[in-house]
Amino acid sequence: MNIRQLQYFVVLAQELNFTRAAERLHISQPPLSRQIAQLEASLKLKLFTRSSRRVALTESGEVFLVEAQLILQRLENARARARAVEEGLQGAIELGLSGSHFMGPLPGLIARYGQKYPDVSLRLNEIKPVEQQHALMERRIDLSISRIPVNDNILRSVSLWSDPTVVAYPRGYKDYPPDTKLRVRDIAQEQLILLRHETSGFAQMIHERCLAYGAGANVVQTVNEVPSQIHLVAAGVGMAIVPLSVCPRLPEVDWRYLDEFDIRTDVYGVMRVDTRKRAIDRFIQLIVRDSSVARGASA
Repeated sequence: MNIRQLQYFVVLAQELNFTRAAERLHISQPPLSRQIAQLEASLKLKLFTRSSRRVALTESGEVFLVEAQLILQRLENARARARAVEEGLQGAIELGLSGSHFMGPLPGLIARYGQKYPDVSLRLNEIKPVEQQHALMERRIDLSISRIPVNDNILRSVSLWSDPTVVAYPRGYKDYPPDTKLRVRDIAQEQLILLRHETSGFAQMIHERCLAYGAGANVVQTVNEVPSQIHLVAAGVGMAIVPLSVCPRLPEVDWRYLDEFDIRTDVYGVMRVDTRKRAIDRFIQLIVRDSSVARGASA
C-alpha cells in the first residue's frame, strides 16, 4: 500500500466510475484498475463491488474511505506545515538578549514581527552577554542580540542597527557645547559608573581604558546591566559610557558622543554558522529594514 494507491482509491470512491476517476487523475483506466487491485490485495479486502453497469463501495470500503481521507488530509497538513517552516512562516526562535536591549528599538521590532508572523513563536531569554555565546554553542538559543560581533568557524554575526556610544551624565552637571565629543581621558577623573568587567567584552574594554587613564579610584559603582548604569546616572551618582538608545527615555540624563573609534555599542545578531532556520532570516530582515526606516524618519 502506498500514498498513490490511497489517492486513487479516494477518487474512485467519490466518482464510483473508473472512467471519470481516471480522467480526474489524468491517467488511463488500466493503471487505475491495477493500482486498486494491488491495494485490495495488500489489504486482503474487497473495497469495491464491480459489475458491467456500476461500481459500489463494500462495507469495508466505506470504513476504509473514512480512514484514507484522514490519512491524506494529515499528509497534506504535514506538507503545508513543513512548507511554512521552510519559508519562515511557522516555527520557533529562541532569542538571547540582555536588559539594555529592552530600552532601545527591539521591543517595537519584536511586536511588529509578531504581527507579521503570528505563527512563529519568538521566545525571549534574558542572558548575561558573557553567557550568550555559550548558549549558542549549546543550542539553547538560536540568535543572540549582542553589542560584540563574533565571526569564526562556529558563529557569525549580522549588523542589525547602529547604536552610537555616548557619555551619559546628570542633566545640568556639565555645560558641554552641543557638538562636543568626549574621549575616555576627558572623563577619567569624573565619578564613574561602570559595568562589572566580567559581564562582557565591552565592559572589559571600558575598564582597561579607564584604568589606563588612572580612573580606578573614581569608579563609584559597578553594575551588571546598562539599565542600572543609566538609572544611577539619572539619580546623579556619576557618569557612564553607554549606548545612545538608553538615554532619551530619561529627562534627567544628558549625553555627548564618545569619540573612540574602537569602543562601539552597535547591535548585532549572532548565530551559529550552521543555523538553517528561515524564520531567523525573516526576523533579521525585518529588524534591519524597520530599524533603517526608523533612523531615516528621525534624521
